[in-house]
Amino acid sequence: MSLLEVGRTHDCGALRLEQAGEEVILMGWVDAWRDLGGRRFIDLRDRGGVTQVVFGQELDAALDAQARRLRHEWVIAVRGRVDDRVANGGTVNAQLETGAIEVRATELEILTESETPPFEIRDDVNAAEELRLKYRYLDLRRPSMQDNLVQRHRFNQAVREYMDTEGFLELETPFLIRSTPEGARDYVVPSRVHPNTFYALPQSPQLFKQLFMVAGYDRYFQIARCFRDEDLRADRQPEFTQIDMEMSFATVDSVLGVIEGLMAHTFKKVLDVTVATPFPRIEYAEAMERFGSDAPDLRFGMELKRVDDLVESSEFAVFTGTLEAGGAVKGLCLTGGAERSRKQIEALIEIVKPYGAKGLAWTKVTENGFQGGIARFFQGDAGVALQARLEGQPGDLLLFVADKEKVVNASLNALRKQLAAQLGFTDPKSFPFCWVTRFPLFERDEETGALLSSHHPFTAPEETDPAALEADPVGRPSQAYDLVLNGYELGSGSIRIHNREMQEAIFRILGLSAEEQDEKFGFLLDAFRYGPPPHGGIALGVDRLVMLMVGAQSIPEVIAFPKTLRAQDLMLQAPGRIDGGQLDELHLAFKAEE
Repeated sequence: MSLLEVGRTHDCGALRLEQAGEEVILMGWVDAWRDLGGRRFIDLRDRGGVTQVVFGQELDAALDAQARRLRHEWVIAVRGRVDDRVANGGTVNAQLETGAIEVRATELEILTESETPPFEIRDDVNAAEELRLKYRYLDLRRPSMQDNLVQRHRFNQAVREYMDTEGFLELETPFLIRSTPEGARDYVVPSRVHPNTFYALPQSPQLFKQLFMVAGYDRYFQIARCFRDEDLRADRQPEFTQIDMEMSFATVDSVLGVIEGLMAHTFKKVLDVTVATPFPRIEYAEAMERFGSDAPDLRFGMELKRVDDLVESSEFAVFTGTLEAGGAVKGLCLTGGAERSRKQIEALIEIVKPYGAKGLAWTKVTENGFQGGIARFFQGDAGVALQARLEGQPGDLLLFVADKEKVVNASLNALRKQLAAQLGFTDPKSFPFCWVTRFPLFERDEETGALLSSHHPFTAPEETDPAALEADPVGRPSQAYDLVLNGYELGSGSIRIHNREMQEAIFRILGLSAEEQDEKFGFLLDAFRYGPPPHGGIALGVDRLVMLMVGAQSIPEVIAFPKTLRAQDLMLQAPGRIDGGQLDELHLAFKAEE
């Protein structure tokens, strides 16, 4: 009987000294091999770990010949006895959990051979990302990738465990839906049965989960796949996974309380990390003022300080001219930054340029006042006041941006984060969560001036009178909230509109006619005729959460089969063309290429 038929007794990460003397069967991939003094050593790898297998001089000729054939990534089965490495004259390998033992082989079965892989299967692999994505099934063999996906599995299991104990039902929503405007472009699917019509893949299950509340299901959740056709970056993919939840008879406090419990449970279960609750809450306006971002990183200080009132009477024309044009001036204090040379300081300008800043004003704090940069404009009381506002001490460097408020915030937020990363302030094992609350209900499109929903059009305003809201919508706060961790927005949620009149008013403010409302959202407005409960919820990004939990640098490190920044699957060569017969069935034709 073959070893495969007998079956393995342990995975390659399971054996310890307690099993010394036992006969075992292991199966896996040849991770490394070496010949030493007539003996052959194989590192055998599977998802569980690595075990050293020894083929000694006492082997019969056939087994010895088989062992000498082995190469990287061949798949084998081995029968042997577990031995104590030290007792056999060896040393413990502290890099392996199985490092105190080895398996002395008595039988070998080669299950499959392998060609030489296009790159080494190791964590410090030196291969282009495009090559690794083309051969993703090989890249996924790397221990770090396997560890990340195992942690992702454990996270999902912990989510289900917690949500079940909290009375939530895991319910599914459809993938083929109608296209509705939610802020990003939809992926569309042509219908064969209904010519010239299209489904859309869901950007979120938003409307369905609200309908679950109307239907009386009280508490819903789903680990949901979602799709958005938008420009990509390291923390964004065209298809992604989110923990989607909704609860009836909800308030902001009750939703936030459930999510805080979920984070505490999952971080303890997966990482054995205790997360302090309740999480601090920062209103949107305060977050923008202090950090220049609605996703602040709380692992370090270096907060932004507005200095408009301290510089408006100065002789520094950049500051005064900006204020006269309706802009803003803010600064931050880099502790110990005075040690930087002028060249090093001026190099920081490259950090803020991409965000629209035309320059970066600076000065050093000394025992005798300011030195360098804009120091000559802020001597005496003016300098004392500026230093006090930014909480500068001798040896610190003060950095300023003067421009439109949006440019100032974006520039200094980027500068703040990059300086913190350079100085080692961004501990990946620190998890200071916070909530950002009271987002504005609407924002203006910079090109058209039209009002847009800051979150989505189903977010409830704090104003309860539809007529009053419609008469004066600008600047109104919403009952929306974001969960933020280490500079990343992990999820957005809100108390939802459950009143038909209010929902219609929001649609009108957004420029939707009665006919458009009925065409796109008639089913929701009709449902609101039949006793919808007050409800609210949130959607949390699983990919970003797991990325932060495992300390990965990008989302593709925690997704099995990701897309490139051009939304391509290099392994499948997707997207790709379809043949003429399929096009005819779908009533489609290619647009002529120029």
